[in-house]
Amino acid sequence: MTPRLRAEFWVQAYLRRLSLSEIPAFVVARGDKDAGAVLVKLSLLDGTASLFHRGFDLETGARVWDVLTQGPEAEVDAAITKQREFDPDLWVIEVEDRAGRHMLDQEGLL
Repeated sequence: MTPRLRAEFWVQAYLRRLSLSEIPAFVVARGDKDAGAVLVKLSLLDGTASLFHRGFDLETGARVWDVLTQGPEAEVDAAITKQREFDPDLWVIEVEDRAGRHMLDQEGLL
């Protein structure tokens, strides 16, 4: 069994990776330091956004980042609020990039 990476450590590493690529990002909500799930909101700075969550590919068992919802930013924010009401231990990170870069598809972030 592979040990799980602490949520807080993963968030710090992700923010650092984004910073090195000059992609603005910040923590909107802090979750459980050890085992909190993470949502990543990608704002395209044009009034639209996408919300990503980590899941599993049922065919391969691999961890993947899937789009939970996307569209008008206000609707994505409403989805985040609902998720936080259901799971207060949830981390929320906001990434702002007009080009749509989020780096979640990069090796080491799955």
